[in-house]
This record gives sequence, C-alpha cells and structure tokens, in this order.
Amino acid sequence: MDSHAKYKNYVNALRCPLCEDSLQVFQSKSLLCPNRHTFDISHHGYVNMLSHSPKSRYNKVLFEARKKIIMESELFTLLHEKISAVIDSFSANFDALLLDAGCGEGSHLEKVLGNSRNGTVTGIGLDISKAGIAQAAKRYKNSIWLVGDLAKSPLADHSVNMILNIFSPSNYKEFKRILVPGGLIIKVVPRAAHLKELRNAIHGANENSTYRNDETISLFNKHFTLADVITVSDARELNESERTHLVLMSPLAWDANETALQAFVTQSGHITIDADILIGLNQNETRLS
Repeated sequence: MDSHAKYKNYVNALRCPLCEDSLQVFQSKSLLCPNRHTFDISHHGYVNMLSHSPKSRYNKVLFEARKKIIMESELFTLLHEKISAVIDSFSANFDALLLDAGCGEGSHLEKVLGNSRNGTVTGIGLDISKAGIAQAAKRYKNSIWLVGDLAKSPLADHSVNMILNIFSPSNYKEFKRILVPGGLIIKVVPRAAHLKELRNAIHGANENSTYRNDETISLFNKHFTLADVITVSDARELNESERTHLVLMSPLAWDANETALQAFVTQSGHITIDADILIGLNQNETRLS
C-alpha cells in the first residue's frame, strides 16, 4: 500500500493538532482540515504536523546508531518477543491500530510488528523529532509516520486500539483520550540493572543499585487498570562496533568523559537489558488524578 492510500484508509484516526478538527486527504498530497490547516505528505511518506521545529540533541547520527543496535544486534530481542506476544494475544480477532508514542526512528515498532503473527495490525509512529521520523519513513514502509507533539497529538479521540511507549516519556491524559475504551497500553520502563555496564562506565559502579519502579507503576495504575507486569532481564554480548553504536544512541553518554566512554567501547562482555513491561487497560475512567 502506498503512503497516500494509507492516509486515505486511516485519516479518520487523525485530527488537526492546531484546531482539533477532522482531516481529509487533499489531492493525494496533503492532509487538510475544515479550517484550511494543511500538512503535506512528504516524498518519503511521513507528515510533519508540528507548527515549529523544537531544538533537540536527538539527531541523525543518534538515530542511525539506534537503528543499528535495534535492528542488527540481538540486544532487545527478548523485549521485542515479549511485547509482540502481548500484542498478538490482545488483537488476535480484529484489525488493530497500534500507536508507538515516542517512536524515534521507528525500529522498535518495526521489530515488534515484524515478530507479530497478526498481520492485521497497522502501526503509527509518532515522535517530535523530524530527523527520527524521516529515517523511519525512508526505511519502514508499512506504518504511518507522524512528526508531532505528544502533548497535543494529531490522533483523534478513541482512535487506536493499542499504545506502545518504550523507554519514552508518557502523557497519560492524551493516552486515555486516544485509546478506545478497553484499549491496551504497553509501557516499557527501565529497572535498576538496565544498561548497567554503560552506566557504571560513566558514573561508577552501583550508581542505580537502589532504583525501583514502584512510583512509576503506581502512577500508571492511577490512569489504567494494571493487568500485568512482565519483567525482562537479558544480557547479550556486543562487539566493539555495537558498543560504539550503543554509546552514540544513548543520552546517558551525553557530556560523559571521553576516556571512560572509549574504555567502555573497547571492553568485551555482555550488556544488560533490565526492564518492566507494564500492561494496562483503558477501563478506569473515574480514577484520573
């Protein structure tokens, strides 16, 4: 399916982020609302729905390194498999829309959908970074890619069946608005040992030894019915090239000591993934706070 056909099929799931009115595909090249706000469909198939260009340290180099780690190493393999299994179980009997909120360059979404046995799930990737979305749209043609602000998202009310939020900030008010009643939210949050080898190289050993997710889980449960928490603990060996990509993709390494980073890159050994997958249902409408 080409980009324009995808937007025609799913335009009802979108809304104008400026006036919150509905959108339609105009002349197969733009999204247009009744108030004449217009958002062009780019040559690569993404739509920029921001009214400004935010400053960010997330750039093409970071996203390229992120893609290489996610798509070409096995670091996140177990995490992707667990998420895909949840999606398959939830959406086995219907066509579903899955929003990846804070998708970056789209590789997590691509991997999760690639692992899924349910070929009727359509992905929507949303991120505030134009550089990330542009890379996603160039590489991954089966999903819809949007540059947008999660706080004022271009998704219509009750328009998606599932939301994926991997190591990324949340906006629970928007998530509840976007999700259908009974919809599923999958939020991945780091645990104490997540990327501990990189953290220790930068900050010293045991820097996060007392870290807990209790407050994060409690806040999540105020907005959604917490159905399950799946803990993923895994370790994979990365070579020097892969360790370099891990450093380049990680905000942990921003402004870190170059000597410490170089020592980390040239070391051998495993890198740890340690995360909780929070599984929630959009059922508890009266419990917002």
